[in-house]
Amino acid sequence: MKNSFLFRTTSLNTDLATLLIRFIIGGMFIYAGYLKIENYNTYMPMMQDYIGIGAKLSYDLVIFAEFGCGILVTIGLFTRLAILPILFTMVVVFFIAHGKDAFMMKQLPFVYMLLCVPIFILGSGKYSVDRLIFKK
Repeated sequence: MKNSFLFRTTSLNTDLATLLIRFIIGGMFIYAGYLKIENYNTYMPMMQDYIGIGAKLSYDLVIFAEFGCGILVTIGLFTRLAILPILFTMVVVFFIAHGKDAFMMKQLPFVYMLLCVPIFILGSGKYSVDRLIFKK
């Protein structure tokens, strides 16, 4: 039991964990962004101008963050840079768009916002397009 991997304090495989978290978060954002694209004419009129740049531009930037940057995070291309628009979007959603709502109403954006931090810290990892392009 002493040598069991279940009781080790070291990571089993940080690069594999990084890949999985990128796939999960990136995939969720690709899906959310795709729904916004697919239903553009339905959802766009409901968008509010939360940060003072106009509702249409705000909605388009949310699509860019969720769909475009979600793809980049998923494949591991410019991962740290790509996670920043997603993080910013989740900060706006959590603190401004749903700022006055009960926590249960904004729990998912909160989780996404928090998960952006380890992705930023970990970067793209071994299993990524970044690794193929920027090998040392």
